Amino acid sequence: MFYIISGTNRPGSRSHEVAKLVKPLYEKNFAQVEIINLEALPLQELSGQSYGDGTKPAAVTEAIEKLNSAEGVLVICPEYNGSMPGALKYFIDFWSYPKTFEYRPVAFIGLGGQFGGLRPVEHLQQVFGYRNAFIFPNRVFLINVWNVLKDGKIHDDTVNELLTVQANNFAKFIKGLNDNKLSANFFNN
Repeated sequence: MFYIISGTNRPGSRSHEVAKLVKPLYEKNFAQVEIINLEALPLQELSGQSYGDGTKPAAVTEAIEKLNSAEGVLVICPEYNGSMPGALKYFIDFWSYPKTFEYRPVAFIGLGGQFGGLRPVEHLQQVFGYRNAFIFPNRVFLINVWNVLKDGKIHDDTVNELLTVQANNFAKFIKGLNDNKLSANFFNN
């Protein structure tokens, strides 16, 4: 199963709109694709006692378990105050280490203003790199996202092409890791 994380809990977010738009691109390469929408997770119910093996809300536990066996993960992240949304970082902090991270193929799409979410994607790359994930190098940035994404569609041919190329090449990247038994599902099982 392939997972797309909509990286904010903001209601009606552009990240979730982009997740729904790119999902069909990934469905061409993966049998099953699912969006994990942070807006739908009860992150406010997590506490300090929830770290590690502590009790977590069932929906959060289920999302983490899904990621623990993901073929690949695409994170769609808006820029909030020069970094990723706190809700996304908070969610990541409750993941299982090493199972959720190590050797897990991950790719990124950034959304923002002038820099299109470059800063949060770079911060995410630091987190995932530190935790030994396989980071796919082709990132896509939606610069001035409010001009590019309107009426539920991306109105920029270059961005649409970049998203298609990213989806196809990320699938090849994952296949190469799997063919050589290098991905997380070979190491962690």
